[in-house]
Amino acid sequence: MQLYKYETHAHTSEVSLCGKISAVDLVRFYKEKGYSGLCVTDHFVTGNTTVSKKLPWEQRIELFCKGFEIANEEGKRIGIDVFFGWEHSFRGTDFLTYGLDMEWLLKRPELAEMDLNAYSDIVRANGGFIAHAHPFREAGYIDMIRLLPRKVDAVEVDNSCRTDFENDMADQYADNYRLLKMAGSDNHHGPLKRLAGIQTPQPLKNVNEMVNSIINGTATMFSLELS
Repeated sequence: MQLYKYETHAHTSEVSLCGKISAVDLVRFYKEKGYSGLCVTDHFVTGNTTVSKKLPWEQRIELFCKGFEIANEEGKRIGIDVFFGWEHSFRGTDFLTYGLDMEWLLKRPELAEMDLNAYSDIVRANGGFIAHAHPFREAGYIDMIRLLPRKVDAVEVDNSCRTDFENDMADQYADNYRLLKMAGSDNHHGPLKRLAGIQTPQPLKNVNEMVNSIINGTATMFSLELS
């Protein structure tokens, strides 16, 4: 049976300050690897972004969406689907956010000042879906590990850029709170030693179908070792 592979967590150098691959090259990379699609989840204006916090909100959002827009155009040109999402950050705690769009963001300047609880509440109240990215990541700039099991829909239990221990802890966390599980590469570079994502028996038309495939269990996690 043919399975359709999708990346759920990837960054572009146009928007994510830590990104090392352009939107065009990112899309071409996944096309070459046989993927059916990818979700661009650049760091939001609250995180490690190229977008200046001094700009007016509307301009900040327009610049934030550029990575996705460039990737989407290239995806249409070469035949791979590109979906929109983002990674909201608070002191090293990151929430992958799916199911909402640029128009929604333009109307929500208050997002810049919200704590994680308020952010989660407004996103989910408006039909968004939140996955806690790499919840047990350790780094010098992270002051603490924050777990908010009642404020997320899913947990990223397989992140290609994290250790086996960190991923195993995330998996246990999801089990203990009966949260949905998902996988993603957290790709900032293009070629990695290993990729992770989801695969589905049917192609996905948009990000909402991606979310629904995770919710209803038709999506399964996979990993891909690169030579």
